[in-house]
Amino acid sequence: MTAEQLVRDFCAAVPKSRSDDLAAFFTDDAVYHNIPVEPVKGRAAIQATLAQFIDISTEAEFEIVALAANGNKVLTERIDRFTINGKRIELPVMGTFEVTGDRISAWRDYFDMQQFVKQMA
Repeated sequence: MTAEQLVRDFCAAVPKSRSDDLAAFFTDDAVYHNIPVEPVKGRAAIQATLAQFIDISTEAEFEIVALAANGNKVLTERIDRFTINGKRIELPVMGTFEVTGDRISAWRDYFDMQQFVKQMA
């Protein structure tokens, strides 16, 4: 499987998965960094972070708007959507994924945290 296909599969899995399913896409020592907050390291920490928004959402989606891949690196322009406590959240996101073997070893998302906070208010 190519790095691009793995990232596409990960994004496609979001609407039908919980945090533990999504964490399986990552290496044991992977790093996930939502750039406005501190990075987390390791599959368990990534699952715990994903649970904070995936598991509490009644709907979740990572829509890929554009994607570029070069070797083991995949860049995504996405619209991430969540419904949390009845509120619909839509965030434009730029994400960088690094793949090692058949798992994601690094994931960095760049977005405006104020857009999220404003929509949750």
